[in-house]
Formats: sequence, structure tokens, C-alpha cells
Amino acid sequence: MSEQNFGQELLHTPGGVRDIYGAECASRLKIQQELHQVMISYGFRDIQTPTFEYFDIFSKEKGSVQSQAMFKFFDRGNNTLVLRPDITPAIARCVSKYDREEEMPIRLCYMGNTFVNTTPYKGKLQEVTQLGAELFNDTSSDADAEMVVLTIECLLKSGLQEFQLEIGHADLLRGLVEEAGFSAAEAEELFTLIESKNFFGVEELLDRLTVAKPLKEIFVSLSELQGSFAESEAFVKERTDNERVLKALDRLKKVEQIVAMYGYQQYITVDLSMLSNYSYYTGVIFRAYTYGNGEALASGGRYDGLVAQFGKDASAIGAVIIVDQLMLALERQQLLKKEKSGGTLVVYPAQYREKAHHLAAKLRGSGKVVQLIRKSSGRELKQYQEYADRIGADDVILVQADTI
Repeated sequence: MSEQNFGQELLHTPGGVRDIYGAECASRLKIQQELHQVMISYGFRDIQTPTFEYFDIFSKEKGSVQSQAMFKFFDRGNNTLVLRPDITPAIARCVSKYDREEEMPIRLCYMGNTFVNTTPYKGKLQEVTQLGAELFNDTSSDADAEMVVLTIECLLKSGLQEFQLEIGHADLLRGLVEEAGFSAAEAEELFTLIESKNFFGVEELLDRLTVAKPLKEIFVSLSELQGSFAESEAFVKERTDNERVLKALDRLKKVEQIVAMYGYQQYITVDLSMLSNYSYYTGVIFRAYTYGNGEALASGGRYDGLVAQFGKDASAIGAVIIVDQLMLALERQQLLKKEKSGGTLVVYPAQYREKAHHLAAKLRGSGKVVQLIRKSSGRELKQYQEYADRIGADDVILVQADTI
């Protein structure tokens, strides 16, 4: 490869990552700040965890992503480290370490990047920004509903107008599978078909297995049980008395009622077929979607067993906004406001340097953004005005003898 071609190669980023700059970066930072303020207003306080941690923090037992989907490397002691694929387990570790004796609610929020080593041909980002909140030591349905409402308010604050938050329960399908007596392999195959919304495949699988007729009716009807929750609840209760399933339905009913009390019922849909990608979820789970974007903008759920794996018995529920997907949705729906850098460009000939610096200090002292640039004798003022337009400056001041 020639030196010139090698130099051109260095201009490109690896697959799955990208540069964010200019007006897009400014808009992104503003939205992140606004959403962060929503979380702060709910009493959450900031936490930062390392970008890389020991592999065991995210191992299969912790319910995070699979091993082959992690970026791994080794330290000088030959310990396996990974770039964090998920922030929740790291925060659970922190709570177990720093708040081991606390029994009252703990509210933490964060913003950071996560890294998942996906197949490059899928076109998915391998580095994404997450903005999330975690609530510990609160087992109530009110806590579940509050995290749903927090997610809705964050999406509304971003400027998004049309979206739906699908709410399910991690234990509902587990209870049905338990009652049906499926093996682990059979349950995994069933869950894969349900996750992909392949309900013809679900019916074919159940035809091959020995399943009681009432349970089979529930499984094959999951795709249709997404209208009135009252009707879906009645349909399921007529066909099973499994305790795990009934508890899940009761929880979903309470959450729906509380969210309605907040006035946000129009943004939620109960989906009894919902499954989670992370096995650590134990209760209510949710994901937010909007038109023109197949990926979830936000997700969350209850994970009451995760913190115990780090040594503290604590309930927990979390919510996360996927900033990259949210920005994509806003852009596609033409809801993304272009942020100008603003400010004043102060142009000065060399002989007026001191005067220009005094002026800049005065303007900055009054809260204004000021860029100083010494005028070149080879450039006309018009070129500086054009430059100011390109960088989004509000105005240009040429420092002269009579400039105050």
C-alpha cells in the first residue's frame, strides 16, 4: 500500500463507530443535558463507573451480553478485562460496595458509552451512548411505574411526539413455560420464535410438543393480546392458574393504573409476549419505539436478583435512553433542532491586539462567547464574515482605532 493510500485509510473509522461533530454534536449534547436534568429532578444523583472492568462483572451468570460480544483484553497481571457492554451490572457492583448497609431507596443516574462487538455486516453501532437511571431498595409497583413515567418524560423532553412504550413482565412467559414442562432447549427455541414474532413457528413447535390445550391457546394468541389489557388479562386467567403468571398479570395491572394516574396512558401498551435480551430481569420490563426506526429508543426493567450476585440483597429497577437511536429518530422525523454555536467573532489587526483582548474579556465577563482571530493582511473582512457564517457565529466585530 502506498504512503498516500495509507494516509487515506487513516481518515476512516473502524466499522461500528463514527465521529460526531459540528451542529449534530451540539444538538446531541444539549439533549443529553436536558434529559439528565429530568433525571436529576426525580432525585437521582450522578455516578460514573470505569469504561473497562473485570470480565466477571458481565459474565453469563450476571445476565449481561454473551462472551463473544465483548471487547476483551488483558492487564499486566493477565486478568481478563472488557470494555463495558452494559452499565447496569457495574452500578449494581458499586451499590453493593458503597451502600451495603443502606436499606432505604438509592437513586443513581449515569451517562456513558457502552461497547458491544457485533457482526460488522449488521450495520449496528458497536459504541453507543446510554443515559440511564437505577432505583434500588424499592420493590413497589409505584417504583416500576415511576421508571416508566421517567422514560416517557425524557422522550417528550427530547422533542419526540409519537412513540409507544411496550410493557411486559419477564416472569410471565417463564411461568407458562414452567407449567408446560418444557425443557431448557425447548423453552429457548420457543423464546427465540416469540422474540422474532414468528407465531407460525410457535404453533408448529407446539404441535410437535405435548402441550395442554389452554396453554397452547395462550402461546399462539400472544401476538393478539396487545389491545385492551383487561381483555388480555381475562383471556390468560381463564386458561391458567399458575402463580407466577397471575402475579405478573397483577403487577402489570397495577403499573398500568399508576401510569394512567400520571396522565401518560396513551404512551403505553402492555405486551404479554415481551422478552428481554438480558437474563437478569425478573419483573416488569419495557421498551420504547417510534415510527421510522426499528430499534428501541429506550428500555428498562426490574432486576431484583442482580445486586445479590455482588453481595447485597437489594431490589432494583432501571431505565436507559439509547441516545444514538433517539437522535436518529429525531432526525428522521425532522424534529432535531440545529444548534448554532453562536457567539461573536472578534477580528483584529496586530496593532490593536491589546484592545481586542480587553474587548473579548469584557464580553466574556458578561456571559458571551467570543472567538479571537488576528486579521491577515491577505484576507478581506468579507472572508471573515463568511467564516463566521460557516461556524455559526452571531456577529463579527472588526477592532479598529475607534473601537471601545
